[in-house]
Amino acid sequence: MTHNEKKLANIVEELTMFFFSIGAKDVRSAVHVENNRADIEITADYREEYRERVDALVKYFNEPKNEGLEDFYWELAGSGDPGESSQLLLIGMMIDNADVQIEKSQVRIKLSKELQA
Repeated sequence: MTHNEKKLANIVEELTMFFFSIGAKDVRSAVHVENNRADIEITADYREEYRERVDALVKYFNEPKNEGLEDFYWELAGSGDPGESSQLLLIGMMIDNADVQIEKSQVRIKLSKELQA
């Protein structure tokens, strides 16, 4: 497994754990890699009382990308509780583009990341 693939797997894992922590019973993910670019899609349900945490995803995923912090801090991720804001913010700094669509009981996320050669 390459370093890029490990990062992609960690992103999917962190988001899956986040959704489980807000009551998801159906989490679906897909990763497509082609031409030094990765697209991650996740669809999940959630319990309505956690809507505020779901809404915060938009803020976290629109943080400016920071490749320097990406490699340094990723090793620290995963040590806290699932879906902590610091870990979601780290994902936001790792990705290039995010599209988050929130409905009453379901979220669809599409993330894009340019991969390092």
